[in-house]
Amino acid sequence: MPITIRPLTAADRPAWAVLWQGYLEFYQVPTLAAEITDMTFARILDPAEPVHAFVAEDESGALLGLVHYIFHRNTWMMADVCYLEDLFTAQAARGQGVGTALIEAVYGAARERGSPRVYWLTHETNKTAQSLYDKVAERSGFIQYRRNFT
Repeated sequence: MPITIRPLTAADRPAWAVLWQGYLEFYQVPTLAAEITDMTFARILDPAEPVHAFVAEDESGALLGLVHYIFHRNTWMMADVCYLEDLFTAQAARGQGVGTALIEAVYGAARERGSPRVYWLTHETNKTAQSLYDKVAERSGFIQYRRNFT
């Protein structure tokens, strides 16, 4: 299936919202305040923000997947590193190279910016994604800890 990877645009909002909701449902996020979704989309479109996004579309222009990524400082390197925060492919498009193409697009953006590293997290139960990630990156061996303040 031919796909095109391109930056997210304001006109993509309705189709992006469907993919974003699918991503949230996949990770069993029961509700996310609408203002957070609105702010996330606005940040992606704001050139002053470090948040960026690519979408994958088919020949008809339908969106098949999304990836959000953020450049940030790092205490171990001079150049900013790239955190691939969200990656989601529509159910009907899985196994067709969409996820790989989106990751490769982030790799290209990182190289263009001079970033020495792209990294991301996935849930330990997401074995399907891990089978892809094992082909396009290496496991760091680190375990994430966090504490939420609500």
